[in-house]
Amino acid sequence: MTQRLESGPAWVLALWAMAASFSAYFCMYAYRKPFAAAGFEGESFFGSGVGLKTALVIGQIVGYTISKFMGIKVCSEMGAGSRGRALMVMILAAQGALLAFALLPGSWKVAAMCLNGLPLGMVWGVAVSYLEGRRASEVMLAGLSCSYIVASGVVKDAGIGVMRAFGTSEAWMPFVTGALFLPAFAVSVWMLERLPPPTARDIEERTRRAPMMASERWAFLTRFLPGMVMLLGVYFLLTAYRDFRDNYGVEVFRELGYGETPGIFTRTEVPVAFGVMGCLALISLARSNRVGIGLVFLMMTAGVVLMGAATLAFDGGRVSGAWWMTLVGLGAYMAYVPFGSVLFDRLIASTRVVGTAVFAIYVFDAVGYTGSVGVQLFKDLGASSSTRLEFFRGLTYAMSGVGVVLLGGAYAYFAVRHLRGGAGRG
Repeated sequence: MTQRLESGPAWVLALWAMAASFSAYFCMYAYRKPFAAAGFEGESFFGSGVGLKTALVIGQIVGYTISKFMGIKVCSEMGAGSRGRALMVMILAAQGALLAFALLPGSWKVAAMCLNGLPLGMVWGVAVSYLEGRRASEVMLAGLSCSYIVASGVVKDAGIGVMRAFGTSEAWMPFVTGALFLPAFAVSVWMLERLPPPTARDIEERTRRAPMMASERWAFLTRFLPGMVMLLGVYFLLTAYRDFRDNYGVEVFRELGYGETPGIFTRTEVPVAFGVMGCLALISLARSNRVGIGLVFLMMTAGVVLMGAATLAFDGGRVSGAWWMTLVGLGAYMAYVPFGSVLFDRLIASTRVVGTAVFAIYVFDAVGYTGSVGVQLFKDLGASSSTRLEFFRGLTYAMSGVGVVLLGGAYAYFAVRHLRGGAGRG
């Protein structure tokens, strides 16, 4: 199969890569997000002022954040021969933690969610390593990126369906949901393993991608430090925003009057996925890496502007609650998705740095998920009088304003200091 993909038409390889990566990461979400469909109403964390669901969310994010810090080294240094085996071990470990979640009592479930997040945080980096450094990377990464946009809503709907159809308890629902997705994940990994390496032409246009050791990682960061700091500020807020919308979507939709609407998550997330995929597909048409990275920044800036504009329209009664959630989701993912895919792929191609985009992605993820923990705690401890919906609206306005300023500054820095023109070569 690898030989057929290597010798066949480029579009066949792109479709295979998109299908394999989309499916693999989609299935990963079946081990990460179904628990968020449960309410755990009236339960607190060891009798404190922190709700049990908030503690569960934070516990998983803590494990996920630690995983991102580990991934800076592990994913940056991982060779091609270890990727498939690593993916299967990560998912089986996460499923084992969900079994512990089902068996442990009350507040002790938080420890299980922390263990669940530890392996899952590295799945993204391994998946990206299969796709980066190719002429069609944007298209392939678009498929991978859209997986988590759609998957987060679908697996929560699946979790609700498991409880309704089988009478499964909130404690056992995540484990049962994960078990249902395991065969599909194994097939997806097999498909990823069949992908041929980048061609000589890929390397010429997008730069050779290689594992990065500690000295190379440090040199990369210091070279781009001012721009990286501004981008980190945006990503810090974006990750917190996306996670809040994702983890407390059940509560926000309930306040908006959609609590009993079947498939509401799928209905609002599918248009978001297609919108983001369309934007990334347009960026892939730019052969010049300088133009390409300019389009990436334009996409991200348009996203944060859309978040603010949609909230103004919602406050003015011009859009419904469901459309508001769809539009702010589209804006958030337009800004968020490039950080995990095309932004650093294009940046490396343009500056001709030999390395891997996975390293930069994991530095950002480690910082971003730290911000997510802070926002979750601030809501329960510092803004407890606000409802989830009220807090989310305020967070949207803050994200929109700060995002425009920092993205503009970061693009100005890279455009003046580092980007080079020319089709294919940056």
